[in-house]
Amino acid sequence: MVHTLGVAVVGFGWMGRVHTQAYARVPHHFPGLSLRPELVAVADEVPGRAEEAAAQYGFAAAHRDWREVAADPRVRAVSIAAPNFLHREIGLAMAEAGKHIWIEKPVGLTAEDARAVSDAVTKAGVQGTVGFNYRGAPAVAAARELIASGEIGTVTHVRIRLFSDYAAHPEGALTWRYERERGGSGVLGDLASHGVDLARFLLGEIEALTADTAIFLPRRARPTGATAGHTRATGGELGPVENEDYVNCLLRFASGARGVLEACRVSVGEQNNYGFEVHGTKGAVFWDFRRMGELGVSRGTSYQDQPVSTVYVGPGDGEYAAFQPGSANSMGYDDLKVIEAHHFLRSIAENTPYGATLADAVHSAAALDAMSRSAEQGTWVSLA
Repeated sequence: MVHTLGVAVVGFGWMGRVHTQAYARVPHHFPGLSLRPELVAVADEVPGRAEEAAAQYGFAAAHRDWREVAADPRVRAVSIAAPNFLHREIGLAMAEAGKHIWIEKPVGLTAEDARAVSDAVTKAGVQGTVGFNYRGAPAVAAARELIASGEIGTVTHVRIRLFSDYAAHPEGALTWRYERERGGSGVLGDLASHGVDLARFLLGEIEALTADTAIFLPRRARPTGATAGHTRATGGELGPVENEDYVNCLLRFASGARGVLEACRVSVGEQNNYGFEVHGTKGAVFWDFRRMGELGVSRGTSYQDQPVSTVYVGPGDGEYAAFQPGSANSMGYDDLKVIEAHHFLRSIAENTPYGATLADAVHSAAALDAMSRSAEQGTWVSLA
């Protein structure tokens, strides 16, 4: 029997739209799911934005204040896609109101914030899913199985990269993303958080790290009105960029493997260049998000001059079969959020966590805090 679940979305920028579209699509891709989301409420502080969302997507109610969502008994689950500095307050309020939460990373500004939301979810007995979408790619699931099977031998080292140009333009507006008080970290929370999650998902726990960070565009113009996404601004008052544009980090895993994680938001010529290269004693596996359905795989007994083959993922990998009937049919970013929505709703239906959880968010946030300390102190930082 299929039951209806009242859901709400708080924060209706680009990510709020992606969550809403995922709710709309999830019954089509996962018809066996026993919960069907019903769009009950949307909240956004920008005048008119929630009303536009309600008109376009069919939410029953539109609010300027997210607290009205917390007080609505029809809402049983909430997507939190508001700016980072609001994650802790909204997450705590929704959990205390007995609502399940699907929250975007980095779940606040610090590991303390992430831990507070995680503890509140546990105390309330509700489910919490976190937006680490890249682990949901079927090719990443296939890579994880390949690594775990021992086909590439014992993992020796990994390189994880997350390069983007979304903040590369010097006219990019000085929004909350660039402020410590409201954005927290810069590229650490935006991109490196995904890198840490991928590292843990593929190779296990990180034991220690050392990092270096830099700000390459130190001043930007303040916007004169409401912003969404990565808005440009000219002629406004210039202000300082307070958080990092770039990070590189050396990792030591509990397994003994070593790693390099590098992320940058101002990489001219790079658009969503996200991926990893995992090397083992007998082979290697490579993944590039821009060719999401492919893996480069090297395996065998040659060791030296061993070739790399391109493998197309298919219905046996991750959740691929919910979207395409055969190998090499393309999937996209929004599909990964549909997979997240499925994990979230399934977690609620079965009262068992599926996908990335708030515990994963706490681990990621702890690593980000350690990167910041390491960059300040110039030392290795233990995560044990």
